[in-house]
Amino acid sequence: MSTRTPEIDIEQLAAALNDDESGEAALIDVREAGEYAAGHVPGAALMPMSRLSSRVGELDKTRPVYVVCASDNRSAAMTDLLVANGYRAYSVAGGTQAWAASGRALDVGL
Repeated sequence: MSTRTPEIDIEQLAAALNDDESGEAALIDVREAGEYAAGHVPGAALMPMSRLSSRVGELDKTRPVYVVCASDNRSAAMTDLLVANGYRAYSVAGGTQAWAASGRALDVGL
């Protein structure tokens, strides 16, 4: 059995968010509030890594969850936590840095 973290790249994330007209998917940012406020992927909800385990019940297990951080270290760990708890979760490779580097806009503020 593989323990590889489910992962998508920013192109796949952009396509998934574009195709998600029903609002089915959840996009969560697991960085701390200051990092999130400085710039985050539009539509991402702030759920800091330090609080995710206590907030995991806010996520719907029937919907995909895309997990983003600055680069992909924290998101990979939190994706593993979500998958272990029965969520269909995906770490976003390259994170917010890759999103911005691709020329896509970031939202700022909380």
